[in-house]
Amino acid sequence: MSAAKIAAVLAGVLGSASAYAYENSYNMPVGVTPISREVHGLHMLIFWICVIIAVFVFGAMIYSIWKFRKSKGAVPDKTLTHSTKVEVVWTVIPVLILVSMAVPATRTLIKIEDTRDAELSIKVTGYQWMWHYDYLGQDIGFYSRMATPSNVARQLRSGIDPNTVENYLLEVDNRLVVPVDTKVRVLITANDVIHSWWVPQFAVKKDAIPGFVNEAWFKAEKVGVYPGQCTELCGRDHAFMPIVVEVVSKEDFAKWLADRKAATQQAQAAPAAEPAAPVEAAAQTPATAAATAPAATTVSLQNTQLAAPVAAKL
Repeated sequence: MSAAKIAAVLAGVLGSASAYAYENSYNMPVGVTPISREVHGLHMLIFWICVIIAVFVFGAMIYSIWKFRKSKGAVPDKTLTHSTKVEVVWTVIPVLILVSMAVPATRTLIKIEDTRDAELSIKVTGYQWMWHYDYLGQDIGFYSRMATPSNVARQLRSGIDPNTVENYLLEVDNRLVVPVDTKVRVLITANDVIHSWWVPQFAVKKDAIPGFVNEAWFKAEKVGVYPGQCTELCGRDHAFMPIVVEVVSKEDFAKWLADRKAATQQAQAAPAAEPAAPVEAAAQTPATAAATAPAATTVSLQNTQLAAPVAAKL
């Protein structure tokens, strides 16, 4: 068999294995952001380096055990106590391997921490057991909790089959909405205990720590809905505070932003309209006050006349 045919067979086997791994979630996802793809590439590079090292190390061990076994008359060498050449080799080779791994890893880590030139900033605050999102500079903020169907189905003796609930435990009442092809900076903190904001498709996972702000960023390149979860044990309902990020087109995001602002302004204006009646009463004209004064005097006199017999009896 020619080298080309062997390479084709190996590529097909590896491709099928990779597809099977992705389909069954045995491997980390490639994701939909530049950083997620780079993280996946780094992961696969380190993985194959480890595979090659394992093949050589375990291959040498198995060969030595089989080739120089006692039943074949092998006699151990009792004279070799030191070899400078061997020590140099087994020191230099691991150093070169580590350097070859450290260079791409450092490059990726620097990109992960580079939040400059963000087009949108969102503050994420973890609570027991929900998230709060603030769109900085947009005067928009809201809580995001587990969706009611999942919350009801998860209750003990609810009588609801979780398999009948769409996106069971992975849907919320208010999704985090962001535009596609936009660098989004996320400022992550917490209000009570330590949480962790994790969206696998973005390769973003940062702890939310009370009194401390962590930074992360992502730039989703594909419209869609991407779930995540809290990945720090934060109490009784830790498993029930999902994250759902919805990536939409820039036009749809602008419309959503305008609608959300209008709803926020309407909600803020509603409490101000409630105390209108007391304000109107306080704003009576002098003529209105004079007209109501005789009535008030009459009521006062009636109360005095009713109180007099009671005082006499006492």
